[in-house]
Amino acid sequence: MQHDSQGYWKATLGLLTKIMVIWFLVSFGAGILFAPLLNNIHLGGYPLGFWFAHQGSIYIFIALIFWYAKKMGDIDRQFDVHED
Repeated sequence: MQHDSQGYWKATLGLLTKIMVIWFLVSFGAGILFAPLLNNIHLGGYPLGFWFAHQGSIYIFIALIFWYAKKMGDIDRQFDVHED
């Protein structure tokens, strides 16, 4: 266990960067940029690009919230700043 504030913020910003990239790729990428390509695939009777723009992005965002909470808990424990 460490008390390294710069390491803690580096790990936190690294996690946030990963989450923001995934968020961008799902919302803007799959829903807008790659929608014409993804629309060739159907999911539940709807084109995949449309599905990502309206439903899939919500599911991914909820999964990102839980993943963020888990990973931040891991980072907090690693740097001994957890609240347990």
